[in-house]
Parts: sequence; structure tokens; C-alpha cells
Amino acid sequence: MPTHAHNAQHDPRDVPSPTSSSEKAGSFRHSEGSLDQDKAADAFRTHVVARSVSSETPLGADAVLPAGAYRLYRRRFVGLLALIALNVVAAMPNPWFGPIATNTANEFGFTLDEVNWFGNVVNLAFLPSTIVVPFILTRYGILKTPSCASQCCSGAVVMLFSAWIRYAGTAESLPEGGAYALITLGQILAGAAQPVFQVLGPLYSETWFDLKGRTTATMLMSIANPVGSGIAQLISPTISTPRSSLLVLAIICTATAPCALLVGNAPPTPPTFAASQDKPSFLSLVRALSGREPSNVPTYMSVRERIDFVILVINFGVLVGVVTSFTILTDQDFGPYGYSSDTSGFMGATLLLAGIVAAVVTSPLFDRVLTHHLALTCKVLCPILGVVWLSLIWAARPVKPNDAGALYALMALVGAASVTLLPVAIELTIEVSRNADGSSALLWFAGNLMSVVCVLVEGALRAGPAAHPPNNMHRALVFQGALVCGAVATIAGLRGRQARRARDEQMAAEARQGIALVEHGSP
Repeated sequence: MPTHAHNAQHDPRDVPSPTSSSEKAGSFRHSEGSLDQDKAADAFRTHVVARSVSSETPLGADAVLPAGAYRLYRRRFVGLLALIALNVVAAMPNPWFGPIATNTANEFGFTLDEVNWFGNVVNLAFLPSTIVVPFILTRYGILKTPSCASQCCSGAVVMLFSAWIRYAGTAESLPEGGAYALITLGQILAGAAQPVFQVLGPLYSETWFDLKGRTTATMLMSIANPVGSGIAQLISPTISTPRSSLLVLAIICTATAPCALLVGNAPPTPPTFAASQDKPSFLSLVRALSGREPSNVPTYMSVRERIDFVILVINFGVLVGVVTSFTILTDQDFGPYGYSSDTSGFMGATLLLAGIVAAVVTSPLFDRVLTHHLALTCKVLCPILGVVWLSLIWAARPVKPNDAGALYALMALVGAASVTLLPVAIELTIEVSRNADGSSALLWFAGNLMSVVCVLVEGALRAGPAAHPPNNMHRALVFQGALVCGAVATIAGLRGRQARRARDEQMAAEARQGIALVEHGSP
């Protein structure tokens, strides 16, 4: 029977066998003495049902879960929707200035590089926060209490402060330096709050959803981030002035923050074997990746699994970094070729929203049809992305101004492949590491680190005012294409064995067999 990991003394890749149904039924026969076989089976069935619907508190560290007692709760959808909303809004400050970079620079007196740093500081603040969040989650769980002192609510409060500090920087009475400092501080706080909700996503899906819904739940929470970026790119250029747009962003953050109160802790009875185990610490993942984790613990990673993990982190980091930097620089990428801020924003939104549609369609397939082909999906889609990003070098230089058809098509292709890969890569990384929050934290750390690198490098590659056209980003697009092609080449070495799913499937099958035995009579 599944027990908590720290009580198990076995090879971590060997699935523990639960106490057989006949043994369990036999124990009831022995305890009651005169019970016949049918009454024993009834007693066992009653025991399983009672155990699975009992106490509203999570299982303790030494609890023993009877076979077949896995259960789903409807309230999992409430927390799912809350985390989706929080992820959407938390993602909006990063690309908010992308489509309106030129207008922002003109209105406030900033340079374009200074405006670009509004996106960079979000990513920089994200980095230390990404590492801190797993420690807090390990210590306190998804949500220790439904109070503002809890982790999720703390993230919402920081997000709320960031919104209004950022808006305070729009006061016309402020000098240029004061306005820049307040907007930058607001962006830093936004970056510190964002990982709280992103890192929670995969852990929440593992804790509350079974094998038929886990990937879809991860997908919905993962794509909430690009959804927020897409919405930001649509909204910010349509508002009259950058100052007014920051007021709208503050109102959106204020309306969404209370959703943090709806995120629940672990369910009384877990939905899968993996969900019934103690959550490994972030330090255990660090030890496993460095080869210092003992081989007799569940968090041990073989050399092959460590190689797979590194390959996935490299590809996730580069692809997320390139997409994020692209959304920040869209106006600067396309503006020199005659595209308006509105058109640049729509192109960035096309990338992200096309990906959302593709992810919504494909993720249920990964839960129910392509359940064992996550690695193959990465090997197919990553090379496609390399070709598309490379082709952008020539497509961004249209024969005539405002001939945007090819660019819209490429943006849709990039979005469909990139966002589809997002939950697949997250789930596959957790499969090889068996550490949901730690793995997702490292993935998002890599993605945001590469975002900063890409924005700084591409800003440095901007052509001068004497170029044709002036201030064009052609060399930056060459850098993007070369970087993506170099990263996706490593995907050929991925094996991607889904150890966590195999273990959960075996435990679920044994649970069903145990119930079937007592229903038909134990020998």
C-alpha cells in the first residue's frame, strides 16, 4: 500500500506493492471470527469507502492509504480557476510596455533601452523569487491557511502593491527620474510575485488531479502566463496614453487579487499514488542533479535522467526566453519596417493566442491518447520551431510596407508549437525528476534568465540611426534564429522515460484489482 516516501525502504524506481486485497479481507475475517466470505468483502469495501471519504484533513506523515482509496474532489476546479486568473494577471506587467515602448519613451522622456528595462527587471526579480518559492511550498504546503499570511495570498498582496506603485510613477508632477524609479519598483515587485503562482501550477495539478486530468490542468495553468502576455499586448496599445494604460493594469490587478483566497491545500484523500507521497524538497533536487542523492530514496536520479533534465531545461529556457523577449521588443522589431504599435501588438498577441488554442486542443490528447509520447512530441515540435524562428530573419523584411500576412502566419506557427510544448516540457521534467515544484522552479528560472539575456543582447544589436531602415533589429533576429536552432539541436539526445506516470498507472491498476477481488470474493 502507498505510504509516505520517507517511511519507504526500497529502490525508488520499484513501485511498492500494496497490501493485497485478500490479505486485507483476511484481516477483517480474523478480527470478526464468524464473518463469512461475503461479509468480509463487505467489511473491506466499507473500510475503503470510509477511508476515502473521511477526515477533511490531509493524510499525516505516517498514514497508510488503503488500495483503491484514491479520490477526486470537485473543489479542485475552484483552485484551478483561481490560479489561472492569478497567472494571467501576474504575467501582464512584463510585456505591457512592448507594444507601446516608443510612446512610453516619448511621453515620459525615457530612452528605448530604459523602457526595455521595465521588462528586464521583472525577469531579474523573478529569478531569486523562483528559488525561494519551492522552499516555502515545501514547508507550508500549497496554502497553509486561507489568510493573507499564507503563501498564495502573500503573492497576491505583493502583486497588488506593485500595480499601484507602478501607477504612482505616472504622476505628471514627478520628475523624470522619480517616475522611472517608481515604475521600475512596481515592475520589480511584479516579478517577485509572479513565481508564486507559476511554480504552484504543476504542484497543484499533481496534488489535486488524476492521470486523466493532470496534464490538462498543468496546461491550463501554464498557458495562463502567455494568455496574460497576449492580453497585455492587446490592451496596452489600445488605451489612449501609457499613463492611462497603467491605471487600467492596476484596476485589473486589484480585481483579481482576491482569487488567492480560493486556492485550497491538499485534498483529504489524494487522487494518485504520486499525490500521496511527501513532497520532496528543492535541496533534494539539487542533490539529485549533482549526483549526491542516495540511490535508495525516491528522489534519486540516474545519469540518463539527469541528462534528460538538462536537455529539457536548456530547450525550455531558450524557447521561453526568446518568446518573452520577442513580446517585449515587438514594437522595436517591426516598427522600423513601417508597422504601427497596434500592428506590432497584434502580432505578439497572435503568437500567444494561437498557441493557447493549440494547447487547449492538444493537452487533453496528452492526458488520454498520447500519454506516453511526451518525449516524441518534443522531438517533433522543437525542430519545427527552429526552422520558423530562422525564417523570421527574412520575413520581417517585407517587400512593401505593412505587408504583414507572412508575419502573422509565422507568429501563429511559433505560438502553436511553443505553447503546446510548454505543459509537455513541464510534465516531462517532473516525470524524470519526481519533484513537481522544484523542477518547475528551475524551468521558469531558466526561461526568465534567458529572457534577460535575449533582451540585453538584442538591444545591443540594434542598428544605428544611419542604418536602412534606421534603428532596425535585423541582427537581433539573426541572433534569435541562431540561438533557437542551437538549442533545439540538443533535443535529439532526449529519452524522457515517464517514471512518475508508470508508477501511478501500476498503483492504480493494483488498486482496481484489489477492489475487484473483494467484490467477487477473496480466495
